[in-house]
Amino acid sequence: MKQASAKYLEYLRSVRNASPHTILNYGKDLAQFVAYLSPPGAQPPALPAITHHIVREYVAHLHEQGLQKSSIARKLASLRSFFKYCVRETLLKENPARLVATPKLPKRIPAVLSAEEMNLFLDQLAGTGPTAAAAAGPGKGRVHTGPAAPHAERRAREDATLLLRRDRALLELLYAAGLRVSELTGLNVADIERNERMLRVCGKGDKERIVPYGSKAQEALEAYWPVREQLLRQTRRTRMPHAEAVFLNYAGQRLTQRSVGRIVKKYVRLANVNWDLHPHSLRHAFATHLLADGADLRAIQELLGHQSLSTTQKYTHASIRQLMDIYDKSHPHA
Repeated sequence: MKQASAKYLEYLRSVRNASPHTILNYGKDLAQFVAYLSPPGAQPPALPAITHHIVREYVAHLHEQGLQKSSIARKLASLRSFFKYCVRETLLKENPARLVATPKLPKRIPAVLSAEEMNLFLDQLAGTGPTAAAAAGPGKGRVHTGPAAPHAERRAREDATLLLRRDRALLELLYAAGLRVSELTGLNVADIERNERMLRVCGKGDKERIVPYGSKAQEALEAYWPVREQLLRQTRRTRMPHAEAVFLNYAGQRLTQRSVGRIVKKYVRLANVNWDLHPHSLRHAFATHLLADGADLRAIQELLGHQSLSTTQKYTHASIRQLMDIYDKSHPHA
């Protein structure tokens, strides 16, 4: 089975053009299944000997290990996909995971900020609100003493102001274009048509799409471009591969997805609000607010880069919930 697993992962990489993250997770799931089939001192069964009974026992084993239903469902989906590949390659006659039931998962409606809340949060980063003032403070809690203290504090404030401009631009773009965080960090300067306010986005499976963005995101980007040039100059990376990236860290390198998550959490904390906000929350808000303003569901599907309309339809539930919240707050007999 190990040899078949290796061929399957190569198939995902070269034929399906799956992302490195997807390939890594599928590899881990298959390796865990192989480890279950081959305890110490035992040889794993041959691929044709794996039946749906073995797969069902493996799922029961995962339940006993205390795994979440969502994790078990993902691992089972990985096995189904792998065995489907094996059937297509005539390594198996039938898919042994096809008859194993997927754990029933609760339907979760994404929590979405209202348009007013999102606008207030982003407007604070424009330099007028308390969030921006706190972000542009001395920075990182450093305490300076001695003759050089005023200069050091001024430099720290300047550095924080630079990064505030970058952070505002990336947050505005996440919301304005409904980007995945991987799409945001993967943006290159050549992907932005500044005059037309359009982005060329490389989504899942390297599928490209064109997404417009609004005037506030444009304003934030225009304020960020000089900052980006300064980051490249001071780190002497103008000829490095990172020089093509739109969003850079303080070392002049392409910003990572994890860093974007930390940035979002930072400004939620500075805003002193009790929101469970993460980068994907801005994508949820983008879709939900478009839908609430009458946008066509098919158009939203195209903007988000969803392959299936059913994936986009979850935002209709979020809009209905927002309407119920407004009703409960406004109706005198609610």
